[in-house]
Parts: sequence; C-alpha cells; structure tokens
Amino acid sequence: MSAIKVTIPIEENLLLSLKAGERVLLSGTIYTARDAAHKRMSEALEKGEDLPFNIEGQTIYYVGPTPAKPGQVIGSAGPTTSGRMDKYTPSLLDRGLKGMIGKGYRSKEVIDSMKKNKAVYFAAIGGSGALIARSIKTMEVIAYEDLGPEAIYKLTVRDFPAVVIIDSNGTDWYQLGKQKFNDQNAGLD
Repeated sequence: MSAIKVTIPIEENLLLSLKAGERVLLSGTIYTARDAAHKRMSEALEKGEDLPFNIEGQTIYYVGPTPAKPGQVIGSAGPTTSGRMDKYTPSLLDRGLKGMIGKGYRSKEVIDSMKKNKAVYFAAIGGSGALIARSIKTMEVIAYEDLGPEAIYKLTVRDFPAVVIIDSNGTDWYQLGKQKFNDQNAGLD
C-alpha cells in the first residue's frame, strides 16, 4: 500500500476520508508544542488571551527537537508521548485544531473530542528522529522561546512520514491491531 500525499493544513474532505492504518506523507506547515507549551497555551485560554498562532485547521507535532548541526535545519526530531498533552487537547480541538502527530495512545476524552471536532491523530515512528528531520525544510521559533526545545516552532515539512492512528470517526489503529492479534491467537493457550 502506497502512502497518501497530504497537504497541511488538511483539506476537510481529505481529512474525513483518512482511515486508521493508512500511511501518509505530510507536506506543508505544522507547529510544534510539548508539555510546557501546552500548559502556557491553556493558561492563555483561561485568561481569555489569544493563542500564539491561529490554531484553526492546523496540525501540532509533539516534539522537542535537538539543536541542529552545522548545515542542518533541525537536529533529531522524533515524536514524544502524546498522552502527556491529553489534558490540554480537547480545548484545542474545540478551537479548531485538526491534526496531531506524536506516539502512543490517546485518552477516551481526546478520542471523543476528535470525533466531535473531526480531527485526526498521526503517529510518527519513535526512534527515527534523524530520518524525520530530513523532511523538515524550515524551522522558526514563533512563541515561548525561553522554553528552548519546548518552544513553539513553525515547521515547513515535505513528505513527513506518518501513520493515521485515530481517524476522524474515532477508529483507533492500536485497538484494531490488538483485536486482530487476540483473534488470531485465540485458543492457542
């Protein structure tokens, strides 16, 4: 199965057509944010302040990139565990966030919010930060520079490899995989 080429921000019809388990190559603009940046964005929203970028229709990559070596745009840029952002995610989805990239499971609350807001969750392969970095063409700090690698960066990516883990209908590829494994191994005890 070949990968689906996806331009970010994702056009709504394409977003709705993506299915759990499909491989994608993402190209366009994505934003980075980890725990500390999510906490600050949440605090800003609680105070009635604007977010540092227009989140509507955007995709956030859960990454804290390492410093770039000479001649590179970015250092290693592997995903971090997405569950650490779960307490902040529903409010961002309610404000128009449409895509998230990370690794690991998401909570029921996040999945329910994704279904309600028609968003997708992609997984990048953990341990492949150097490979992923090759797909990042530009990087610019746009907010919370004092957080270092946890600042919010605007990235331009081309053919960023990922897998749709949870689609806009809430279908979870991790759960499908577990069920398939259990079904195939039933009665082997």
